[in-house]
Amino acid sequence: MSSVVSTPEPLVFQSLDASAQPPLSAIQEEILRLKKKHNAVILAHNYQVDEIQQVADYVGDSLGLSYKAAETDADVIVFCGVHFMAETAKIVNPQKTVLLPELAAGCSLSDSCPAEKLAAYKAANPGLYVVAYINCSAAVKALCDVICTSGNAMKIVENIPADREILFVPDQNLGQWVAKQTGRKMRIWPGSCYAHVLYTVRAIESVKERFPGAPVVAHPECVEAVRDMADIVCSTEKMIGYCRENPADTFIIVTETGMINRLRRKVPGKRFVAGPTDNCGCNDCRYMKMNTIEKVRDCLLHLQPQIELPPEVIEKAYLPIKRMLDWSR
Repeated sequence: MSSVVSTPEPLVFQSLDASAQPPLSAIQEEILRLKKKHNAVILAHNYQVDEIQQVADYVGDSLGLSYKAAETDADVIVFCGVHFMAETAKIVNPQKTVLLPELAAGCSLSDSCPAEKLAAYKAANPGLYVVAYINCSAAVKALCDVICTSGNAMKIVENIPADREILFVPDQNLGQWVAKQTGRKMRIWPGSCYAHVLYTVRAIESVKERFPGAPVVAHPECVEAVRDMADIVCSTEKMIGYCRENPADTFIIVTETGMINRLRRKVPGKRFVAGPTDNCGCNDCRYMKMNTIEKVRDCLLHLQPQIELPPEVIEKAYLPIKRMLDWSR
């Protein structure tokens, strides 16, 4: 007798009506007052909790956040994301105060590529053109030729001269996807995002059976077998346009659950199903969720914790970031 393996019940979310937005809490109101007092700007990644997204001046993916960080005239940048993102804001704004609500908000993908290991690899393999996914430390960025995000990775790689051998760090899944899309051979660093590799074919097949006809929208950090099941593979920012323009009324979103907060506000009249894993009906990044609305308030109260980087790292890391921003316009 065969046994049927079940997966957890997926979470389903309906778009929010503009008139149904809840009033701001006392903490959120306090954040807005402190923001004005300190001439601060709040930048939030799509994976942040909804309470934080509601008070942010800009919510977006790594590319959009990089542009906003580079363009801001605020004195203080509150970066609601993870450590490498706040470091990027500091690199493009070395004279400004950059705050990260929770200093311990790290990234498994960034940790998978230590700067000393990349430096040793480059020394043993001279002549490589190093493309770094923005999900890496400032020290790693300082060792690279150009940075990319999931939203512009193909464009960045296509700008590199054909006679240069590429090393793509640190995400092997994004690197494989970019290589397949561009036809460009690359050496690929063996790193991954712990949250995105939790998605499995079995879990996605199960949710597709429950919502037949719903397009599967997957992030390129997912493993290849899951990407191959998707109707579209794209960055979080491009998910908004796809869901808005596609005539379907229900979408299976295979990325960190916080993205659904943004989709519910930006794409009216639709329903969003959180991509499940084998063990959970959703998939939260434990690092992204270390930031809380209380910690945002506290960092503005005390102007701590601040991101500090050595001047030489800032100088070296700025060049590949600036190259990305220039190539992506």
